[in-house]
Amino acid sequence: SLYVSEYFSQSAQKLSFYSWYGNAKLFHFHVPEDTVLLRWLLQASRGKGPECTSMEITVHFRHGAPPVINPLGTRFPANATVRPSYNISITLSSAVQNTTFVNITTPAAGDWFIAAHLPEAAGRIEVKGFSTPCPYMFQADMFVLRLTDMPVLEPGVPMPHTVVSPAKPLHVKVFVPKHAAGMRFQLSSCVTSEQRACTVRVLLGSITLPQSFQKSLTCTGSINCSLALDSPPWEKWLQIMVESLGPANASVSVEMLASFTVCRPGSTSSFLNFISLNQSQAGARPAAGEAPHNVSSQRSSCLQSQPVVREDLDVVSVRYRLLNGPSVPVSSLTPTLLLLNLNTGMDSGGSLVVNLLLNKTSVSLANATVAACVSAASPVLSPNATRNCSTAFSQGYPLSVSTSSAEAMLIVLYPQTDDWFLSLQLLCPKGQGECSSAEAKVTVFAYLTPCFNDCGPYGQCSLLRRHGYLYAGCSCKAGWGGWSCTDDTKAQTVGTQNLATLLLTLSNLMFLPAIAVAVYRFYLVEASVYTYTMFFSTFYHACDQPGVAVMCIMDYDTLQYCDFLGSVVAIWVTILCMARLKKILKYVLFILGTLLIAMSLQLDRRGVWNMMGPCLFALFIMVTAWVHHGAKRRHCYPSSWKRWVFYLLPGITLAFIAISVYAFMETNENYYYTHSIWHVLVACSVAFLLPPRDKHKKPWAWPQKLTCRYQICQNDREELYAVT
Repeated sequence: SLYVSEYFSQSAQKLSFYSWYGNAKLFHFHVPEDTVLLRWLLQASRGKGPECTSMEITVHFRHGAPPVINPLGTRFPANATVRPSYNISITLSSAVQNTTFVNITTPAAGDWFIAAHLPEAAGRIEVKGFSTPCPYMFQADMFVLRLTDMPVLEPGVPMPHTVVSPAKPLHVKVFVPKHAAGMRFQLSSCVTSEQRACTVRVLLGSITLPQSFQKSLTCTGSINCSLALDSPPWEKWLQIMVESLGPANASVSVEMLASFTVCRPGSTSSFLNFISLNQSQAGARPAAGEAPHNVSSQRSSCLQSQPVVREDLDVVSVRYRLLNGPSVPVSSLTPTLLLLNLNTGMDSGGSLVVNLLLNKTSVSLANATVAACVSAASPVLSPNATRNCSTAFSQGYPLSVSTSSAEAMLIVLYPQTDDWFLSLQLLCPKGQGECSSAEAKVTVFAYLTPCFNDCGPYGQCSLLRRHGYLYAGCSCKAGWGGWSCTDDTKAQTVGTQNLATLLLTLSNLMFLPAIAVAVYRFYLVEASVYTYTMFFSTFYHACDQPGVAVMCIMDYDTLQYCDFLGSVVAIWVTILCMARLKKILKYVLFILGTLLIAMSLQLDRRGVWNMMGPCLFALFIMVTAWVHHGAKRRHCYPSSWKRWVFYLLPGITLAFIAISVYAFMETNENYYYTHSIWHVLVACSVAFLLPPRDKHKKPWAWPQKLTCRYQICQNDREELYAVT
């Protein structure tokens, strides 16, 4: 056999601490057909700075769709069935880099996904620029080994082959036709080159994660051994691996035979005929233990199919419509089948929702139950399998409706890329003969949505992207958690939400004393800036709340920008006012600084230097002006010790405390009161730091100023006519 190796690599991604699914870094690979070995090369590294500590990285794997993970241990929606993901942990301790290999033999072909993340986020709000977070990088590479000439096992045709040695197993594949109801694999004529007892192991199917349903069959001696499978995956290649368990130098000769029992499409009434594929081929002999089917059994139907139309609505948004109406007839004789197409490759990033509603008046038997099963790759066709909802290589999702419980819902999170099937059948407690002539009407609603229930009132559905692949996740707020923001374990009460909104908005009223002081001391421009800051900070925080106590008077982004702009400009004009510059120079710096601050905030709104830069430059101007005034007057400036003790030192102290609270104490849990303290401290510090008014000015003296201007003109006229 000829093996070909292929290598696939993706760029490294910077890992984040986990708080929601958007923090997990996703890697998307495609495994080609006939792959016999898959090897993941996982490389994790961290920075070399002192802020970097040992860290544990969690890596999740899944075939067909992104992994469904729950690192925080939160609750999923009530009707969601979740199976734990397969994951490994990579520890970065003293070593700066860690390399880990993960091997998978006979992996399933198609899409494979890897998600990596750091532990749970601490919840502290870090100001960008105050601290340097340690970079943790992760990269996943994929190495595959595939056969270019894998032998094909034709259904109904015996195939002799030789296993050279235990180190070189035999790989063959067989194509499963559409509407296959069952498969029977038989191994016979097993002999060794040394004429000893033949011992081989047969593995049917491919490995998928998080759960693998690969079937194993051990054959000893020359006795024929076989394995029967119900509902194999339709229209897919099924890998079969035969390996010798005998001596290392002994070869083994075997003969393999695969046969299928299929449901072929029949008349336009959607009934399918039940026949054996190996009987349809000339010269094919029936499998051992099977009796030839007579004509009447060939004409009998094994399922009833309902036509379904897939209607694409948006990205990861699909609605399924039944052509014959939403009501589906369900009987006990044959299962009713609905095809839900999710094989475009772009459907696995949402949630599949199936809702069943039983028409109670349509059921003649009070204790009858409609059993339903949602499965991928192949449907459940036998009544016994309908109860546990299992197929040959997968475990489906069971549902049931009855007269006592007429409604049922199923949510499949991140459904794997495949054809999905909904099978329904009427079951009676005393056997199928009791309800052979009965029929039930079930209304079926099925759709694919990015986020179930749009993440509810306490969540936001975000569309995430990894290269060209799109998937959705819920970002929760107000203490709510879970996959769809339905876990209220740590949720804030409505009273807490109202309290948070009131604190963050009403704390801005502490700017009123600063505004009053500025107006009293005739700093009207500064008072206007403080009024602007108070207004937009109040309504920005009223709009920024995560819960139900929200009010937005304009676009959120506009409110945020105006709040940030007002805060930085307020600091800028306050420090320049303290510098006691000439009016023309002060107002020029006011306008020029405001324009530059507006530009820098547009570039990076949350950068620390957008606030620190103007503050430091304004402090430099203030210190230079104070030194100039002190040198000119030949004593310290400001000269009054009362000004230092009762105004400047308290104002500076309040400002430093405010900066400390803002930069080092705020977390997601205490934000509403620590940020309110920041509002109060900043507003109070402004009131203390504003310099006194000019000595020649009197507050509230606008009429005197107008009169004075008129008197000056009158005096000039008197001087004009003066005779000396």
